[in-house]
Amino acid sequence: MAPSPKQRLFIDVGRQEFVRNGYGASSIRTIAQEAGVSLSALYYHYKNKQDLLLAILLDGVDTYDAVCDAELADAGDDPVAQLRAFVRGNVKFRTQYPLQGQLIATEVRNLEPDGARQYDERRRAGRKRMRDIIDEGVRQELFTTKYPDDCRRSILAMVSAIANWYDPAGPDAPDEIAERYADMAMDLLCPSGANAASQDGRESR
Repeated sequence: MAPSPKQRLFIDVGRQEFVRNGYGASSIRTIAQEAGVSLSALYYHYKNKQDLLLAILLDGVDTYDAVCDAELADAGDDPVAQLRAFVRGNVKFRTQYPLQGQLIATEVRNLEPDGARQYDERRRAGRKRMRDIIDEGVRQELFTTKYPDDCRRSILAMVSAIANWYDPAGPDAPDEIAERYADMAMDLLCPSGANAASQDGRESR
């Protein structure tokens, strides 16, 4: 269920507060003040700071899924095109929604066990999607790597690291970065013949 307008306000303000000060040093009272509401009004929607953190992180997953879905919509059934689209979606999420990406990278560790379980269940679907694309590419002999799981982890790690250096004022546009990272992903998955596979993926879009 999508957040209500009031919940959206708390999520947006809380995200900024957690990024600015870190979860541990952030105050739920400050978040309520910056949202322009009473503390009791915030507690009506989120019972505590932990509940708000979970809502913020799950909202980030919703955004991530939507960005990747948009990229995959035109990829068809070709694993090469799907892989490139999925990597582009990951890059665009990191460059277009940096605060959400940053919180996912730094604050998931602060979830309590029940929240961590709920969050992991949501993220598991995305991880499975990439694994399925790579497995199908290997089955069709489009991806020639001997180490598909290592490639998958490496691709996700290198994309996640974009949050550490990306500058919106920098020389490279998100689309340019996305294509470069799609090329690098193909280099990992196709250590020989990667350029041909990459070109096929582009032409199928």
